[in-house]
Amino acid sequence: MSIVKLSNNGVKNATAFGSITGLGDMVFIKKVTASSSGTVSFVDGSSDVVLDNTYKEYLFTYNNIHPSADQPNFTFQGSTNSGSSYGINITSSVFNAYHSESDSEATVAYSNGSDLAQSTSYQRVITEVNNANDGSVSGMLHLFDPSNDTFVKHFIAKSQGYSDASGVTENPYSWNMYIGGYFNTTSAIDAIQFKFTSGNIDAGDICLYGIN
Repeated sequence: MSIVKLSNNGVKNATAFGSITGLGDMVFIKKVTASSSGTVSFVDGSSDVVLDNTYKEYLFTYNNIHPSADQPNFTFQGSTNSGSSYGINITSSVFNAYHSESDSEATVAYSNGSDLAQSTSYQRVITEVNNANDGSVSGMLHLFDPSNDTFVKHFIAKSQGYSDASGVTENPYSWNMYIGGYFNTTSAIDAIQFKFTSGNIDAGDICLYGIN
């Protein structure tokens, strides 16, 4: 029986599992370690960053991002002018799930306070991160074909945070957010910036990879 495999490298046929090759490779590009940083930016052509048509998909991973302020949202935005400004129109949808440490509160719901509709605001990827010594957020953001000059630029993100929201009576809790959306532009996106809605990124690292 023939197996058809889809990948970024095209369609391949195989007659045995052992012969399936050509999976997309993840190529490390850049790591930025934050230290009381107001923002972390990845700008194509700056500081060894590649964010152009070299790859059709890019992956950002953020690891133990710790806020200086209490309960800020962790967010991102894109640029079409090499980081001179960030504020592309975004339309997105967001689902979240949370569960308190006390096991008294849990939910899965659409988050209509986190989605955007043709907004130039920064897109949040997690809500109200706890800034206790052990508080942080980790996750990943996929950006697809940012240099394409025909289509909008799609992205998906998922994040896990140690959160402490004022609207939840039993704190702290595990907060998961799942985001899908697009930058509504046919111009090439050549920079991505991350920041908290208040305070600095006190610690943590963000890595950029290209996917063949």
